[in-house]
Amino acid sequence: MVRAISILGCTGSIGRQTIAVAEHINMPVAALTANRKIDLLEEQARRLHPKFVAVYDEAAAKQFKIAVADTDIRVGSGMEGLVEAATLEESDCVVTAVSGAVGLRPTLAAIDDKKRIALANKETLVCAGDIVMARAAEKGAEIVPVDSEHSAIFQCLMGRKKGELRKILLTGSGGPFRGKARRELEDVTPEQAVKHPNWSMGAKISVDSATMMNKGLEFIEAMHLFSVTPDDIQVVIHPQSVIHSMVELVDGTVIAQMGVPDMGLPIQLALTYPERQASMFERLDFTKLKDLTFEAPDFEKTPCLKLAMDAARTGGTAPCVMSAANEVAVGLFLRHALGYNWIYDAAAGAIEAVGVVQNPDLETILEADAAARAYVLEQYRK
Repeated sequence: MVRAISILGCTGSIGRQTIAVAEHINMPVAALTANRKIDLLEEQARRLHPKFVAVYDEAAAKQFKIAVADTDIRVGSGMEGLVEAATLEESDCVVTAVSGAVGLRPTLAAIDDKKRIALANKETLVCAGDIVMARAAEKGAEIVPVDSEHSAIFQCLMGRKKGELRKILLTGSGGPFRGKARRELEDVTPEQAVKHPNWSMGAKISVDSATMMNKGLEFIEAMHLFSVTPDDIQVVIHPQSVIHSMVELVDGTVIAQMGVPDMGLPIQLALTYPERQASMFERLDFTKLKDLTFEAPDFEKTPCLKLAMDAARTGGTAPCVMSAANEVAVGLFLRHALGYNWIYDAAAGAIEAVGVVQNPDLETILEADAAARAYVLEQYRK
């Protein structure tokens, strides 16, 4: 169990849930970071009394510094502030709950300091998984996944030797539009897309779950976290979201991790591992479970999932370009500036337009990320 944590992205859905867990288990919060929501950030900071707070947006950082001038909280800004929060001496665990490639540099800095990474930022591994995992191995830093699916796999593999694993069974609910053809989704609104049937999440990840891009990103993330190939992972649609993922061992045994669909559970485990503590969350009642069903994904109806799996096999900068383009496209969709089906077109078009570089270094990855974002804005912004 860690002594104190830094939360990167404290005003988002995962960040807020992390704070709730930290307060429940009396875990000190040493640092917070946010982008612009300074009213919520101020409320959190005054309640948690962190040593340091970073606001990524420079103008918002100035406002926040004035707002907390009566406290002894140090305030930073920009990428430098995020890196300082991730490397603060008082913290030995960094919860990476920011969205996008912005989390990459702070995560690497925390790894260099041998801190535990409670990883909730998919893009860190999607964009630079080879670099991040190699750095973690070199420095001896722990990476404990926060995504419910990867936490489930992590738990199923506890105490197992690598040679025992035959296949990862990565589950997904199928989202709110499961079974619907692409032509039926032309007029989908942001309000409809964010209504996930099982999970309470932020807007961006909810849209990704609707398109199933989120499952594709998780597919890539799982490859890096567990050192497996695309052929070692099978996506399984499980609409009830009770089984969060499974592993099949070489002898045919299948081990599943089950629980209520609440992100607080994997968040708490990431903070207390290898110990477990009593949680404040609802318990799974098997007498109330009516069905546990499973099906194969329909790639014609979920082209974003297929695109991500193909990008995983292509490797290099392909996953980074796809992820960055998708992030911008989803942002446009949420602002009613892009149609739902165009999210796939933007991500697929970016890979073709930007191209793929194999064995990229960090700067090449960040350049590819920027190029993908620029492509989508140029092609699709109204």
